[in-house]
Amino acid sequence: GIGHLMKKNKITVLMGTATLSAKGRVSVKTDKVTQELAAKNIILATGARARELPGLEADGKQVWTYKHALNPPHMPKKLLVIGSGAIGIEFASFYNTLGAETTVVEVMDRVLPVEDAEISKFAKKQFVKQGMKIMEKSMVKKLDRTKGKVTAHIEVGGKVEKQEFDTVISAVGIVGNVEDLGLEALGVKLDRSHVVVDEYCRTGVDGLFAIGDIAAPPWLAHKASHEGVMVAELIAGLKPHPVRPESIAGCTYCTPQVASVGYTEAKAKELGYDIKVGRFPYIGNGKAIALGEAEGMVKTIFDAKTGELLGAHMVGAEVTELIQGYVIGRQLETTEEDLMHTVFPHPTLSEMMHESVLDAYGRVIHM
Repeated sequence: GIGHLMKKNKITVLMGTATLSAKGRVSVKTDKVTQELAAKNIILATGARARELPGLEADGKQVWTYKHALNPPHMPKKLLVIGSGAIGIEFASFYNTLGAETTVVEVMDRVLPVEDAEISKFAKKQFVKQGMKIMEKSMVKKLDRTKGKVTAHIEVGGKVEKQEFDTVISAVGIVGNVEDLGLEALGVKLDRSHVVVDEYCRTGVDGLFAIGDIAAPPWLAHKASHEGVMVAELIAGLKPHPVRPESIAGCTYCTPQVASVGYTEAKAKELGYDIKVGRFPYIGNGKAIALGEAEGMVKTIFDAKTGELLGAHMVGAEVTELIQGYVIGRQLETTEEDLMHTVFPHPTLSEMMHESVLDAYGRVIHM
């Protein structure tokens, strides 16, 4: 794994607790000694941890964070998931599939609130069909814990109701690991527990960078890895392209899968674009039917004036694999004409990507 790669590339690894003791200096406290290091360039990559709300703190037994859910002490029978972002929905979907009676509570007006509204609505319909209970515009106010039981006080429509569960997963976001690093003394700016950086991950302190979950969203592993490469190239004197958050694909591994890149329909309108929107359902695709996966859709959004692909949003089988086609399209500044003239192989799920583009311009064939 990572340890092998470090050794292979002759990277010295110190296991300990690090603090920025001064500009260009790092103090590392190990089990035996404290070591002082000096460097022209320093990269902060301390990540983040689960956010815990007062009264909803995890204990690892009855109330879990995502880390506990990955290595559970027991299989839930009746599960409450607080929060319906990617992490919450992934675990809700996973445990629901394994047979847990699953309830999801979301404070916003819809599940997967960062996704396109149409995709969220479609996904919710599938979750409910699978037996999941979804509570939107709701908030867990308190958890009462007794042996083998957690009583959740859930506020819905101004009234508080009590429901009993044996397990609760709290998935209400993350907080950056910024404590005790010496950031304040160096003048590093923070925004809600995350380091403020520019498009090249520079903190504003000369030679100090921040990448991954400690820095700006989206908080995704593939974005963090790309930031690491970009910063390394920058330090080496190369001229890398900056990371553009709106061109980073978001993938949610629930059933059905959800994937997106770029602007939602609402965001594109908010930004003042005159848009064209295309849609194509899985039921119109032969490969999807053959796979027994006829529930899903592909949605594309274009700038009506320039043909620029502003956003792509998908829900259904293997969309986390399909989305990369649109990611490449955005990176290459593809227009609707480029996509329309591209020959997609048959029979594949990718044909729906083509049909969605055609639909945006009134030229869809198989629907």
